[in-house]
Amino acid sequence: MPNDSSRLDALLEVLAQLDTEAVTSERGDLDLLDTAELVRRMNAEDQGVSIAVAERADEIARAVDGITQRFRRGGRLIYIGAGTAGRIGVLDASECPPTFGTDPSMVVGLIAGGDTAIRSAVEDAEDDADAAEQELRALGLTERDTVVGISASGRTPYVVGGLRYARGIGALTAAIASNHNSDIGAAAKIAIEIVTGPEFISGSTRLKAGTAQKLVVNMLTTLSMIKLGKTYRGVMVDLVVTNEKLHARSIRTVMQLAGVGIDDATQALRLAGGSVKLALLTLATGADVERATAALSAADGILREAILALS
Repeated sequence: MPNDSSRLDALLEVLAQLDTEAVTSERGDLDLLDTAELVRRMNAEDQGVSIAVAERADEIARAVDGITQRFRRGGRLIYIGAGTAGRIGVLDASECPPTFGTDPSMVVGLIAGGDTAIRSAVEDAEDDADAAEQELRALGLTERDTVVGISASGRTPYVVGGLRYARGIGALTAAIASNHNSDIGAAAKIAIEIVTGPEFISGSTRLKAGTAQKLVVNMLTTLSMIKLGKTYRGVMVDLVVTNEKLHARSIRTVMQLAGVGIDDATQALRLAGGSVKLALLTLATGADVERATAALSAADGILREAILALS
């Protein structure tokens, strides 16, 4: 926190220039509206978020291609952020192993203040410009990795410091901000600046800014995983079966994509050791598990290419 009047004045000046901190006159009557009208107004505000994200499609595509290239070289995707932005990165990272069958170390979320900050606010942690660098060093960051910084204001010291360190050692860097000409955008190679405008509640960047951040991180991991062959015909084929629902989904996936009944799907999955992708390949080509496994390996795990190779 600022500890003298000059620093406070400087911070106030910065905040006054941020779209996410703006106060607009049309929201001055929110406390007087009935609930249905509040719902309509907030929903109307949210409808502009996807449009704002679409305007940054080229930058997002560049990031996806860069992330995919580094994944293929054994690199990782590491999110860094504070508060809501940090939690969004942690959430996206935590969903990758069950969805795509990835190792937990492949996509990592770092949040200012550590794991405690996932559930409880650690507001001053974001001001530590050196903390992210220390955490990235501890992870053994290399030039094969990608670091994506997330900050609605675009000026969070924790994120700026981490991106500068990552870029300095040659890692790919990208920044997701909600304001133009952001500090994190300047620190990163790829600036994804999605200006969603004043928040429904001024300064509450868990709203439109947070929604935009969630849409972008969804794209970064989902689209890179598609390019890595983690899906087939729009369906997850590398999911990890960890509960009854996912077991049923794996059987259903094999039934749908291979056009077989439940008995054949269950048998193929059993022989494939529970691998949906391997079961599909054996059913599509008639190859045994050993031959299918070798074909998948030669195709870098891309099912479509393995099917062509065995057909």
